[in-house]
Amino acid sequence: MQIIRPGAFVRQPWKNGGGVTHEVARAGKSAPFWRLSIAEVATEGPFSAFPGMMRILTVIEGAGMALDTPLGWLTALPLQPVQFSGDLPVHGRLLAGPVRDLNLIFDPAGWQARVDALSATRWLVPPEGGAALFLCLGGEVQLGTHAVPTGSVAVIEAGETVLLPKTGAVGLVAELRPIA
Repeated sequence: MQIIRPGAFVRQPWKNGGGVTHEVARAGKSAPFWRLSIAEVATEGPFSAFPGMMRILTVIEGAGMALDTPLGWLTALPLQPVQFSGDLPVHGRLLAGPVRDLNLIFDPAGWQARVDALSATRWLVPPEGGAALFLCLGGEVQLGTHAVPTGSVAVIEAGETVLLPKTGAVGLVAELRPIA
């Protein structure tokens, strides 16, 4: 297991030049690809396109965003993941000021992915070739011998089994399973 603290996140400009994201973890530079990052969204505007990818966006700070897409409006509220195609042109509108959001971007030809808010004690058992990631948003969680402080991410890889306790801490779990 690896614990990644915020100081180790890699700051990158958005593809569309409208802001910054902090890359937490990734797999592959080409297909099958996935990336977990945290974006700072201070103004309304278009989202970067990720052709051929899927995106799961979860607001982790702030009131939320309304996402205008050709398929209709999506509402991204705190700790409620919203999934959509990276091919879609999306314009984000802030509901009440700036937000920070967790983005899991992945190649659907190579991965099944999900993001859930921590709501109960659960086992994290990544499949062969897969991964589970836990972002601690409040409090501190003990995963075996590893402490995961607020703002940090635990990366659990295949072959590891970890009990994620529900202890009053707030967090998100991202799970990635390779498609055979």
